[in-house]
Amino acid sequence: MQKVIEVANPERIDRAPDKTIVLMSGGKFLEQGHVVKSVTLNLYIQKKDDTLGPYSLITALVETDKGIIEMTYDEGWRGANAIEEAAAFLTSHLGISGLILRSIIQLDQSTNKNNLLVLESDYQDPEYYEV
Repeated sequence: MQKVIEVANPERIDRAPDKTIVLMSGGKFLEQGHVVKSVTLNLYIQKKDDTLGPYSLITALVETDKGIIEMTYDEGWRGANAIEEAAAFLTSHLGISGLILRSIIQLDQSTNKNNLLVLESDYQDPEYYEV
């Protein structure tokens, strides 16, 4: 199954996450023709500051029957409970539905060449632009 990484500098998440919270698992949630199997938040502590605390990179990992996408959900100096607060917000404000939809759209765009436009060019290699 194809995995898409939508994180600036993907090497920042090229390790096990520091913490994971499962928002949904074992599901058969249908969204835009995708069967969503699981949704998790992953916390990657990037650095720590004595004054500001941990610098957190929180990603959303959405697994579907057509692929897996891990994308940035939030990033910054968010405090010691960053992932717990993000999970609480998503589950109490219907945010999980928006997160799933956003992930599915990005997964489709990343794996489907139908959203690319070829512009005529004098060059040997055509240029592709996302539309």
